[in-house]
Amino acid sequence: MNAATHIDYTVHASEAFQHLLKLSTGLHKGPLGSKLVELVSLRVSQINGCVYCLDMHCVLLRKMGESQRKLDTLAAWRESPLFDARERAALGWAETLNAIGAAQVPDEALDQVRAHFDERELSELTFAVAAIRAWNVLNVGLRKPLPEA
Repeated sequence: MNAATHIDYTVHASEAFQHLLKLSTGLHKGPLGSKLVELVSLRVSQINGCVYCLDMHCVLLRKMGESQRKLDTLAAWRESPLFDARERAALGWAETLNAIGAAQVPDEALDQVRAHFDERELSELTFAVAAIRAWNVLNVGLRKPLPEA
């Protein structure tokens, strides 16, 4: 098998896959709402370069009614007027958490996100970032290909 060949983790680690899938599915039913979970997932996937997740989350967000213009400006959300304060707080927190390893989480980042989310919501938002990072690691590391259109 050459290094570029996809390893199907859904088969080779099916129990772990099912647990991660259950976590991700459950987060959509929580207080954040599916649209915010998807938006955060898309942004983290942009940063991590996961083509499989980029495609999937864009498709889902468009099905949820998100505008293409908003999706097109997500990478520059700080400059885009299309994101509300709650989305900005979530995206900032997601980027901060995604950078763990390269930087610590500053206290002011936690203070900023707390202004928009209660403790349950913030906990779920943090789980959402952890879950999408796990999916990105699996898909990028094990070479999950972009599905056929």
